[in-house]
Amino acid sequence: MLSRRELLTAGFAVAAFRNDTLDHVERLVAGLRSRPDFSADDEDFWFQIQQAFTLDRNFVNLNNGGCSPSPRIVQETMRRQLEISNQAPSYFMWRNLEPEVESVRARLAKAFGCGAEEIAITRNASESLETCLFGMDLKPGDEILTTVLDYPRMIETIRQRERRDGVKLVQAPMPAVPRSARELVAPLEERIGPRTRLILVSHVSFLNGQIFPVRAITDLGRKHGIPVVVDGAHAFAQFPFDRDGLGCDFYGTSLHKWLMAPIGTGFLYVRQKRIPEIWSLMASPETLKADIRKFEEIGTHPAANHNAIGEALAFHETIGAARKEARFRYLRKRWTDRLAELPNVRFATSLDPKFSCGLTTVGIEGIATADLASWLFAKHAVFVVGIGTDPVHGIRVTPNVYTTVQEIDRFADAMVTAATKGIG
Repeated sequence: MLSRRELLTAGFAVAAFRNDTLDHVERLVAGLRSRPDFSADDEDFWFQIQQAFTLDRNFVNLNNGGCSPSPRIVQETMRRQLEISNQAPSYFMWRNLEPEVESVRARLAKAFGCGAEEIAITRNASESLETCLFGMDLKPGDEILTTVLDYPRMIETIRQRERRDGVKLVQAPMPAVPRSARELVAPLEERIGPRTRLILVSHVSFLNGQIFPVRAITDLGRKHGIPVVVDGAHAFAQFPFDRDGLGCDFYGTSLHKWLMAPIGTGFLYVRQKRIPEIWSLMASPETLKADIRKFEEIGTHPAANHNAIGEALAFHETIGAARKEARFRYLRKRWTDRLAELPNVRFATSLDPKFSCGLTTVGIEGIATADLASWLFAKHAVFVVGIGTDPVHGIRVTPNVYTTVQEIDRFADAMVTAATKGIG
Protein backbone atom coordinates (compact mmCIF):
# COMPACT_ATOMS: atom_id res chain seq x y z
CA MET A 1 0.00 0.00 0.00
CA LEU A 2 1.27 3.50 -0.83
CA SER A 3 2.15 5.77 2.06
CA ARG A 4 0.53 9.22 2.41
CA ARG A 5 3.76 10.78 1.10
CA GLU A 6 3.76 8.49 -1.92
CA LEU A 7 0.11 9.25 -2.61
CA LEU A 8 0.76 12.97 -2.50
CA THR A 9 3.87 12.60 -4.67
CA ALA A 10 1.93 10.48 -7.13
CA GLY A 11 -0.76 13.12 -7.37
CA PHE A 12 1.76 15.82 -8.22
CA ALA A 13 3.57 13.52 -10.64
CA VAL A 14 0.39 12.59 -12.53
CA ALA A 15 -0.56 16.25 -12.83
CA ALA A 16 2.90 17.09 -14.13
CA PHE A 17 2.84 14.32 -16.69
CA ARG A 18 -0.58 15.36 -17.93
CA ASN A 19 0.59 18.89 -18.58
CA ASP A 20 4.25 18.79 -19.60
CA THR A 21 5.51 15.21 -19.72
CA LEU A 22 8.77 15.74 -21.55
CA ASP A 23 9.67 18.89 -19.63
CA HIS A 24 9.02 17.00 -16.40
CA VAL A 25 11.24 14.09 -17.43
CA GLU A 26 13.95 16.52 -18.54
CA ARG A 27 13.89 18.21 -15.14
CA LEU A 28 14.08 14.84 -13.41
CA VAL A 29 17.06 13.78 -15.51
CA ALA A 30 18.81 17.10 -14.94
CA GLY A 31 18.71 16.43 -11.21
CA LEU A 32 20.46 13.06 -11.49
CA ARG A 33 24.08 12.22 -11.01
CA SER A 34 26.01 12.13 -14.27
CA ARG A 35 26.64 8.40 -14.75
CA PRO A 36 23.54 6.48 -15.89
CA ASP A 37 24.34 3.49 -13.68
CA PHE A 38 24.29 5.73 -10.62
CA SER A 39 20.54 6.25 -11.12
CA ALA A 40 19.63 2.61 -11.81
CA ASP A 41 18.39 2.18 -8.23
CA ASP A 42 17.14 5.74 -7.68
CA GLU A 43 13.56 4.82 -6.84
CA ASP A 44 12.45 8.43 -6.40
CA PHE A 45 13.44 9.09 -10.01
CA TRP A 46 11.86 5.91 -11.41
CA PHE A 47 8.70 6.45 -9.34
CA GLN A 48 8.22 9.71 -11.21
CA ILE A 49 8.83 7.99 -14.58
CA GLN A 50 6.24 5.36 -13.67
CA GLN A 51 3.60 8.08 -13.40
CA ALA A 52 3.92 8.75 -17.13
CA PHE A 53 1.92 5.58 -17.81
CA THR A 54 -1.75 4.62 -17.50
CA LEU A 55 -1.57 1.07 -16.16
CA ASP A 56 -3.55 -1.60 -14.38
CA ARG A 57 -1.39 -2.24 -11.32
CA ASN A 58 -3.63 -5.09 -10.18
CA PHE A 59 -1.34 -7.43 -12.06
CA VAL A 60 2.36 -7.38 -12.93
CA ASN A 61 3.05 -7.22 -16.65
CA LEU A 62 6.41 -8.84 -17.35
CA ASN A 63 5.77 -9.47 -21.04
CA ASN A 64 6.86 -6.13 -22.43
CA GLY A 65 8.87 -8.07 -25.00
CA GLY A 66 5.56 -8.74 -26.75
CA CYS A 67 4.16 -5.23 -26.65
CA SER A 68 4.81 -2.50 -24.13
CA PRO A 69 2.31 0.11 -22.96
CA SER A 70 2.97 3.56 -24.38
CA PRO A 71 3.48 6.56 -22.10
CA ARG A 72 0.45 8.77 -21.65
CA ILE A 73 1.89 11.46 -23.94
CA VAL A 74 2.16 8.97 -26.82
CA GLN A 75 -1.42 7.81 -26.31
CA GLU A 76 -2.67 11.38 -26.17
CA THR A 77 -0.78 12.38 -29.32
CA MET A 78 -2.19 9.43 -31.21
CA ARG A 79 -5.71 10.12 -29.93
CA ARG A 80 -5.47 13.79 -30.89
CA GLN A 81 -4.27 13.00 -34.38
CA LEU A 82 -7.02 10.43 -34.89
CA GLU A 83 -9.57 13.04 -33.86
CA ILE A 84 -8.11 15.52 -36.35
CA SER A 85 -8.12 12.86 -39.06
CA ASN A 86 -11.76 12.06 -38.50
CA GLN A 87 -12.88 15.65 -39.06
CA ALA A 88 -12.31 15.02 -42.78
CA PRO A 89 -9.89 12.11 -43.34
CA SER A 90 -9.09 12.63 -47.00
CA TYR A 91 -8.15 16.24 -46.28
CA PHE A 92 -6.66 16.38 -42.78
CA MET A 93 -4.96 12.95 -42.79
CA TRP A 94 -3.37 13.10 -46.24
CA ARG A 95 -2.66 16.83 -46.52
CA ASN A 96 -1.88 17.83 -42.93
CA LEU A 97 -0.82 14.77 -40.95
CA GLU A 98 0.78 12.36 -43.40
CA PRO A 99 3.62 14.76 -44.34
CA GLU A 100 4.75 14.69 -40.68
CA VAL A 101 6.15 11.22 -41.37
CA GLU A 102 9.22 12.93 -42.82
CA SER A 103 10.06 14.41 -39.43
CA VAL A 104 9.65 10.99 -37.81
CA ARG A 105 11.86 9.46 -40.50
CA ALA A 106 14.62 11.99 -39.85
CA ARG A 107 14.48 11.49 -36.09
CA LEU A 108 14.54 7.69 -36.33
CA ALA A 109 17.49 7.93 -38.71
CA LYS A 110 19.38 10.10 -36.23
CA ALA A 111 18.62 7.64 -33.41
CA PHE A 112 19.85 4.70 -35.50
CA GLY A 113 22.83 6.58 -36.90
CA CYS A 114 21.98 6.55 -40.60
CA GLY A 115 20.62 8.88 -43.28
CA ALA A 116 16.95 9.82 -43.46
CA GLU A 117 16.81 8.40 -47.00
CA GLU A 118 17.61 4.95 -45.54
CA ILE A 119 14.68 4.57 -43.12
CA ALA A 120 11.20 3.33 -44.06
CA ILE A 121 8.39 3.52 -41.50
CA THR A 122 6.66 0.15 -41.28
CA ARG A 123 4.06 -1.51 -39.08
CA ASN A 124 6.37 -3.95 -37.29
CA ALA A 125 9.56 -5.96 -37.55
CA SER A 126 7.84 -8.73 -39.48
CA GLU A 127 6.85 -6.36 -42.30
CA SER A 128 10.35 -4.90 -42.35
CA LEU A 129 12.12 -8.25 -42.46
CA GLU A 130 9.72 -9.91 -44.87
CA THR A 131 10.35 -7.01 -47.23
CA CYS A 132 14.00 -8.10 -47.32
CA LEU A 133 13.44 -11.85 -47.28
CA PHE A 134 10.82 -11.77 -50.03
CA GLY A 135 12.36 -8.82 -51.86
CA MET A 136 15.79 -10.22 -52.74
CA ASP A 137 16.14 -11.97 -56.08
CA LEU A 138 17.01 -15.62 -55.46
CA LYS A 139 17.18 -18.68 -57.71
CA PRO A 140 16.20 -22.30 -57.06
CA GLY A 141 18.87 -23.94 -54.94
CA ASP A 142 20.04 -20.68 -53.37
CA GLU A 143 20.41 -20.94 -49.58
CA ILE A 144 19.26 -18.63 -46.81
CA LEU A 145 21.24 -19.21 -43.63
CA THR A 146 19.79 -18.44 -40.20
CA THR A 147 19.81 -19.88 -36.66
CA VAL A 148 17.58 -21.94 -34.39
CA LEU A 149 17.19 -18.88 -32.15
CA ASP A 150 15.46 -16.81 -34.82
CA TYR A 151 11.81 -15.80 -34.91
CA PRO A 152 9.26 -18.37 -36.21
CA ARG A 153 7.55 -15.89 -38.55
CA MET A 154 10.85 -15.22 -40.28
CA ILE A 155 11.58 -18.94 -40.51
CA GLU A 156 8.13 -19.43 -42.04
CA THR A 157 8.85 -16.62 -44.51
CA ILE A 158 11.91 -18.51 -45.73
CA ARG A 159 9.96 -21.78 -45.87
CA GLN A 160 7.35 -20.10 -48.06
CA ARG A 161 10.15 -19.08 -50.41
CA GLU A 162 11.27 -22.71 -50.34
CA ARG A 163 7.82 -23.83 -51.50
CA ARG A 164 7.39 -21.02 -54.02
CA ASP A 165 10.88 -20.43 -55.39
CA GLY A 166 12.86 -23.56 -54.58
CA VAL A 167 15.35 -21.85 -52.28
CA LYS A 168 16.74 -23.74 -49.30
CA LEU A 169 16.56 -22.92 -45.59
CA VAL A 170 19.69 -23.72 -43.56
CA GLN A 171 19.53 -23.32 -39.78
CA ALA A 172 22.64 -23.24 -37.63
CA PRO A 173 22.36 -24.72 -34.13
CA MET A 174 23.15 -22.31 -31.32
CA PRO A 175 23.78 -22.77 -27.61
CA ALA A 176 21.15 -21.22 -25.37
CA VAL A 177 23.85 -20.09 -22.94
CA PRO A 178 27.10 -19.43 -24.83
CA ARG A 179 30.48 -19.16 -23.16
CA SER A 180 31.95 -16.91 -25.83
CA ALA A 181 30.94 -14.83 -28.83
CA ARG A 182 32.79 -17.30 -31.04
CA GLU A 183 30.16 -19.94 -30.20
CA LEU A 184 27.58 -17.71 -31.89
CA VAL A 185 29.63 -17.01 -35.02
CA ALA A 186 31.29 -20.36 -35.75
CA PRO A 187 28.05 -22.31 -36.46
CA LEU A 188 27.13 -19.77 -39.14
CA GLU A 189 30.62 -19.69 -40.63
CA GLU A 190 30.70 -23.49 -40.82
CA ARG A 191 27.47 -23.57 -42.84
CA ILE A 192 28.35 -20.97 -45.43
CA GLY A 193 28.55 -22.74 -48.77
CA PRO A 194 28.79 -21.91 -52.48
CA ARG A 195 25.00 -21.42 -52.68
CA THR A 196 24.60 -19.25 -49.56
CA ARG A 197 23.01 -16.03 -50.77
CA LEU A 198 21.62 -14.45 -47.59
CA ILE A 199 22.14 -14.57 -43.82
CA LEU A 200 19.37 -13.70 -41.34
CA VAL A 201 20.35 -13.18 -37.71
CA SER A 202 18.62 -11.71 -34.67
CA HIS A 203 20.30 -8.84 -32.89
CA VAL A 204 18.54 -10.07 -29.75
CA SER A 205 16.82 -13.46 -29.77
CA PHE A 206 13.14 -13.35 -28.84
CA LEU A 207 13.56 -16.70 -27.08
CA ASN A 208 16.01 -15.73 -24.36
CA GLY A 209 17.38 -12.23 -24.93
CA GLN A 210 20.66 -13.49 -26.38
CA ILE A 211 22.59 -10.52 -27.80
CA PHE A 212 24.37 -11.68 -30.92
CA PRO A 213 27.79 -10.35 -32.00
CA VAL A 214 26.21 -8.70 -35.03
CA ARG A 215 29.34 -6.86 -36.14
CA ALA A 216 31.31 -10.11 -36.34
CA ILE A 217 28.50 -11.68 -38.36
CA THR A 218 28.12 -8.77 -40.77
CA ASP A 219 31.91 -8.79 -41.26
CA LEU A 220 31.68 -12.51 -41.97
CA GLY A 221 28.94 -11.93 -44.53
CA ARG A 222 30.89 -9.11 -46.19
CA LYS A 223 33.98 -11.32 -46.40
CA HIS A 224 31.99 -13.86 -48.41
CA GLY A 225 29.92 -11.34 -50.36
CA ILE A 226 26.72 -12.39 -48.57
CA PRO A 227 24.19 -9.77 -47.39
CA VAL A 228 23.15 -9.99 -43.73
CA VAL A 229 19.62 -9.06 -42.65
CA VAL A 230 19.43 -8.20 -38.93
CA ASP A 231 16.23 -8.79 -36.95
CA GLY A 232 16.26 -6.00 -34.38
CA ALA A 233 12.74 -6.47 -33.00
CA HIS A 234 13.99 -6.92 -29.43
CA ALA A 235 17.03 -4.67 -29.56
CA PHE A 236 16.16 -1.12 -30.59
CA ALA A 237 15.80 1.15 -27.52
CA GLN A 238 16.63 -1.64 -25.05
CA PHE A 239 20.30 -0.64 -24.92
CA PRO A 240 22.50 1.83 -26.86
CA PHE A 241 23.93 0.97 -30.29
CA ASP A 242 24.04 2.42 -33.79
CA ARG A 243 24.26 1.36 -37.42
CA ASP A 244 27.99 1.84 -37.76
CA GLY A 245 28.65 -0.30 -34.71
CA LEU A 246 26.63 -3.12 -36.28
CA GLY A 247 28.02 -2.66 -39.78
CA CYS A 248 24.78 -3.89 -41.31
CA ASP A 249 23.09 -3.11 -44.65
CA PHE A 250 19.60 -4.26 -43.62
CA TYR A 251 17.89 -3.90 -40.24
CA GLY A 252 14.23 -4.31 -39.27
CA THR A 253 12.65 -3.60 -35.91
CA SER A 254 9.40 -3.04 -34.05
CA LEU A 255 8.92 0.16 -32.10
CA HIS A 256 6.09 -1.00 -29.81
CA LYS A 257 8.42 -2.96 -27.54
CA TRP A 258 11.36 -1.14 -25.95
CA LEU A 259 10.69 2.25 -27.56
CA MET A 260 7.07 2.09 -26.30
CA ALA A 261 5.68 3.65 -29.51
CA PRO A 262 2.11 2.89 -30.66
CA ILE A 263 1.29 -0.74 -31.34
CA GLY A 264 1.80 -1.43 -35.02
CA THR A 265 4.90 0.68 -35.67
CA GLY A 266 8.38 -0.26 -36.82
CA PHE A 267 11.13 0.69 -39.23
CA LEU A 268 13.23 -0.85 -41.97
CA TYR A 269 16.77 0.36 -42.58
CA VAL A 270 18.35 -0.33 -45.96
CA ARG A 271 21.76 1.10 -46.85
CA GLN A 272 21.04 3.60 -49.60
CA LYS A 273 23.08 1.96 -52.35
CA ARG A 274 21.23 -1.32 -51.78
CA ILE A 275 17.67 0.02 -51.96
CA PRO A 276 17.36 -0.75 -55.71
CA GLU A 277 18.19 -4.43 -55.04
CA ILE A 278 15.08 -5.02 -52.92
CA TRP A 279 11.59 -5.37 -54.35
CA SER A 280 8.90 -3.71 -52.25
CA LEU A 281 6.53 -6.03 -50.42
CA MET A 282 3.55 -4.32 -52.10
CA ALA A 283 3.65 -2.94 -55.61
CA SER A 284 5.48 0.37 -56.12
CA PRO A 285 6.19 2.36 -59.28
CA GLU A 286 9.47 2.14 -61.17
CA THR A 287 10.13 5.78 -60.28
CA LEU A 288 10.61 4.71 -56.63
CA LYS A 289 13.13 1.96 -57.40
CA ALA A 290 15.91 3.71 -55.50
CA ASP A 291 13.65 5.49 -52.99
CA ILE A 292 13.25 4.16 -49.43
CA ARG A 293 9.59 5.24 -49.57
CA LYS A 294 8.76 2.40 -51.94
CA PHE A 295 8.67 0.17 -48.86
CA GLU A 296 5.84 2.31 -47.44
CA GLU A 297 3.52 1.70 -50.41
CA ILE A 298 0.90 -0.21 -48.39
CA GLY A 299 -2.28 1.67 -49.31
CA THR A 300 -4.44 3.71 -46.94
CA HIS A 301 -3.22 3.68 -43.36
CA PRO A 302 -3.55 5.95 -40.31
CA ALA A 303 -1.06 8.78 -39.98
CA ALA A 304 -1.58 8.98 -36.22
CA ASN A 305 0.32 5.76 -35.51
CA HIS A 306 3.57 6.73 -37.16
CA ASN A 307 3.38 10.40 -36.13
CA ALA A 308 3.14 9.46 -32.45
CA ILE A 309 6.49 7.67 -32.78
CA GLY A 310 8.01 11.12 -32.38
CA GLU A 311 6.72 11.45 -28.81
CA ALA A 312 7.96 7.96 -27.96
CA LEU A 313 11.39 8.86 -29.29
CA ALA A 314 11.43 12.06 -27.25
CA PHE A 315 10.44 10.17 -24.08
CA HIS A 316 13.13 7.55 -24.69
CA GLU A 317 15.85 10.07 -25.50
CA THR A 318 15.03 12.29 -22.54
CA ILE A 319 15.42 9.38 -20.12
CA GLY A 320 18.49 8.22 -22.04
CA ALA A 321 19.25 4.86 -23.63
CA ALA A 322 22.17 4.16 -21.30
CA ARG A 323 20.04 5.01 -18.25
CA LYS A 324 17.32 2.61 -19.45
CA GLU A 325 19.88 -0.12 -19.99
CA ALA A 326 21.27 0.36 -16.47
CA ARG A 327 17.75 0.18 -15.01
CA PHE A 328 16.94 -3.02 -16.90
CA ARG A 329 20.15 -4.63 -15.69
CA TYR A 330 19.46 -3.54 -12.12
CA LEU A 331 15.90 -4.95 -12.16
CA ARG A 332 17.10 -8.19 -13.71
CA LYS A 333 19.88 -8.64 -11.16
CA ARG A 334 17.41 -7.97 -8.33
CA TRP A 335 15.42 -11.12 -9.14
CA THR A 336 18.08 -13.35 -10.70
CA ASP A 337 20.34 -13.02 -7.65
CA ARG A 338 17.57 -14.46 -5.50
CA LEU A 339 17.04 -17.45 -7.79
CA ALA A 340 20.59 -18.19 -8.90
CA GLU A 341 21.49 -20.30 -5.85
CA LEU A 342 18.36 -22.46 -5.93
CA PRO A 343 19.44 -25.89 -7.23
CA ASN A 344 16.38 -26.54 -9.40
CA VAL A 345 16.29 -23.15 -11.14
CA ARG A 346 17.69 -23.15 -14.68
CA PHE A 347 18.46 -20.00 -16.66
CA ALA A 348 18.13 -20.35 -20.42
CA THR A 349 19.81 -16.95 -20.75
CA SER A 350 23.42 -16.05 -20.14
CA LEU A 351 23.52 -13.49 -17.33
CA ASP A 352 26.83 -12.14 -18.64
CA PRO A 353 26.15 -8.49 -19.55
CA LYS A 354 27.86 -9.04 -22.92
CA PHE A 355 25.17 -11.51 -23.89
CA SER A 356 21.89 -10.15 -22.49
CA CYS A 357 20.18 -7.14 -20.96
CA GLY A 358 16.49 -6.80 -20.04
CA LEU A 359 15.05 -10.03 -21.49
CA THR A 360 15.67 -13.23 -19.51
CA THR A 361 14.27 -16.77 -19.73
CA VAL A 362 14.19 -19.03 -16.68
CA GLY A 363 12.65 -22.37 -15.71
CA ILE A 364 12.24 -24.64 -12.72
CA GLU A 365 13.08 -28.33 -13.01
CA GLY A 366 10.06 -30.55 -12.58
CA ILE A 367 7.54 -27.81 -13.41
CA ALA A 368 6.24 -27.51 -16.96
CA THR A 369 6.70 -24.05 -18.44
CA ALA A 370 3.01 -23.63 -19.29
CA ASP A 371 2.00 -24.71 -15.78
CA LEU A 372 4.45 -22.27 -14.18
CA ALA A 373 3.22 -19.36 -16.31
CA SER A 374 -0.43 -20.20 -15.54
CA TRP A 375 0.27 -20.53 -11.80
CA LEU A 376 2.12 -17.20 -11.67
CA PHE A 377 -0.88 -15.43 -13.16
CA ALA A 378 -3.61 -17.32 -11.33
CA LYS A 379 -2.01 -17.21 -7.87
CA HIS A 380 0.20 -14.12 -7.99
CA ALA A 381 -1.22 -11.98 -10.84
CA VAL A 382 2.15 -11.99 -12.62
CA PHE A 383 1.94 -12.15 -16.40
CA VAL A 384 4.80 -13.79 -18.32
CA VAL A 385 5.04 -15.75 -21.56
CA GLY A 386 6.20 -19.34 -21.84
CA ILE A 387 8.96 -20.34 -24.25
CA GLY A 388 9.24 -23.92 -25.45
CA THR A 389 11.42 -23.96 -28.56
CA ASP A 390 14.67 -25.96 -28.47
CA PRO A 391 17.16 -25.18 -27.09
CA VAL A 392 15.26 -22.66 -24.92
CA HIS A 393 12.64 -23.64 -22.35
CA GLY A 394 11.24 -21.47 -19.56
CA ILE A 395 9.27 -18.33 -18.90
CA ARG A 396 10.40 -15.12 -20.58
CA VAL A 397 10.65 -12.15 -18.22
CA THR A 398 10.70 -8.63 -19.69
CA PRO A 399 10.15 -5.60 -17.43
CA ASN A 400 10.22 -2.00 -18.66
CA VAL A 401 10.88 1.46 -17.25
CA TYR A 402 7.49 1.58 -15.53
CA THR A 403 8.12 -1.68 -13.63
CA THR A 404 8.55 -1.16 -9.88
CA VAL A 405 10.95 -2.94 -7.56
CA GLN A 406 7.90 -4.09 -5.59
CA GLU A 407 6.62 -5.84 -8.71
CA ILE A 408 10.01 -7.44 -9.33
CA ASP A 409 10.11 -8.63 -5.71
CA ARG A 410 6.58 -9.99 -6.03
CA PHE A 411 7.69 -12.05 -9.01
CA ALA A 412 10.85 -13.21 -7.24
CA ASP A 413 8.90 -14.19 -4.11
CA ALA A 414 6.55 -16.29 -6.23
CA MET A 415 9.41 -17.98 -8.06
CA VAL A 416 11.18 -18.82 -4.77
CA THR A 417 7.91 -20.37 -3.53
CA ALA A 418 7.53 -22.38 -6.75
CA ALA A 419 11.13 -23.60 -6.60
CA THR A 420 11.08 -24.56 -2.93
CA LYS A 421 7.48 -25.63 -2.31
CA GLY A 422 6.10 -26.40 -5.76
CA ILE A 423 2.90 -25.14 -7.36
CA GLY A 424 0.55 -27.97 -6.46
